[in-house]
Amino acid sequence: MSPGELDPRSLPLQELRALRADLQEQDDAISYVRRMAQARLDLVRAEMRHRAAGDDKNITGELPIILGAHLTGGQARPPRPAEDFSSHPLALELEELCQEAGGTDLRSMDNDELAAFATQLYDFEQDRSGERKELFGRIDALSAELVRRYRDGEAEFEGLLAGDDGTG
Repeated sequence: MSPGELDPRSLPLQELRALRADLQEQDDAISYVRRMAQARLDLVRAEMRHRAAGDDKNITGELPIILGAHLTGGQARPPRPAEDFSSHPLALELEELCQEAGGTDLRSMDNDELAAFATQLYDFEQDRSGERKELFGRIDALSAELVRRYRDGEAEFEGLLAGDDGTG
């Protein structure tokens, strides 16, 4: 736990659950934006490969594979209600980055512009990956404290199912 972070053991059960739920929602948003950045980066790289191979076709034939891999793939995790994160500040930041680079018209970019765009997308995605890693650590610490409380009898399972604070 880093300095300035809350000690999960000091939190009331409801606050512990609420904080974990908030962090999970933040992770969902970052994960969404990260997948969008990865998909865009893969599209840019596909365009770069086509150019390097001297292939004059556009990359539309690769769209189903690229988008399917990022938008429907990924590791399975416990289901949570799906949210629309398209207006999340990070999603808007990604859109702004893409617009500044020339939007979605990859074919109109020269090779240097395309390479710069790939670098920007890569850096953006890496920043999101770092944020997710930090969130995972915090979520894991909160989850471990919840498990400890249930295991040690400090919280009751009936409260978990009923949605109350579980303290009896």
